Amino acid sequence: MDHLKAGFNVPKIFRSAEAFGAQEVQLIDIGLFDPAPGKGSFRKVPARFLDTFEQSHADLTARGYTLFTLEADQGESLYDAELPEKCAFIFGHEERGISFDPQDYPAIRRLTIPQYGQVESLNVSIAASIVMYEYVRQRGDHTATVSPPSCSNKIRRIKGDD
Repeated sequence: MDHLKAGFNVPKIFRSAEAFGAQEVQLIDIGLFDPAPGKGSFRKVPARFLDTFEQSHADLTARGYTLFTLEADQGESLYDAELPEKCAFIFGHEERGISFDPQDYPAIRRLTIPQYGQVESLNVSIAASIVMYEYVRQRGDHTATVSPPSCSNKIRRIKGDD
């Protein structure tokens, strides 16, 4: 998360990160926020707090990750992109976008989520959830740190449902 507003979206993205088995979430120059909406997820998904994008970029590329930005109006369609096993998604500020000039980092790939309505962009926590879902859909759950819950095929009858 690159310079996101500290409040509303950060805990929601952590909840999605846990749901989709993220290995780690890096928070770049994010101020204080209330973790309550994602409290359980903060205990299960490691967080790294960094001051600059340059620190995050150096760390992730040294560990062999391919980086992706999410752009509202440009980039390869998320659904056409082949996501490598080791990839990291950069989610920028809700109004200002990413904190760096993409031309300074030509290896970072740009993705976009196709939209069919007239809205200009999605909320960053919703977009992050879509991207993480697509990663799991393509790659399977090979790297998840959290085991998925068991699922029962039983149909529960609700009282008065006769």
